[in-house]
Amino acid sequence: MLLREYVPQRLKDAWRAEFNQLHQGSMTVSECAVRFSDLARHASALVATVQERVCRFIEGLILNIRLSKARELEMNIAYQHVVGIARRLEGMLTWDREEREAKRSRESGTYNCTCAPAAAHQGRGYMGRPVHSTLPVASYAPATTRP
Repeated sequence: MLLREYVPQRLKDAWRAEFNQLHQGSMTVSECAVRFSDLARHASALVATVQERVCRFIEGLILNIRLSKARELEMNIAYQHVVGIARRLEGMLTWDREEREAKRSRESGTYNCTCAPAAAHQGRGYMGRPVHSTLPVASYAPATTRP
């Protein structure tokens, strides 16, 4: 009530314009939800019903999350429930992106055939000294003569 009486109309108009242009962009879903709620107080006529509020919030999310939220647009779901679902989707998308990047970096690495010294393998089930073969020496090997 106090806000309506003492805030200049141009400031209220600026808040409504910002609300109309609000998109998630580089913000997290949580940051976007906080900003959305702050601005929605000044644009209550634009989101008079729960359905309008949910619809407007979903429209401002990034495409990957927005596409996953089509069902919530059809249902009468509380705004906080939609925000919670969007946060979980954001977390899954972030995890998926990190997994793909990690896999890509593992696959793009080069294979190096150099072996670590035997001392580095001790204590890990490897032998610390070379293993000699029990196979017979080939018959065509030149014989060494002793002086």
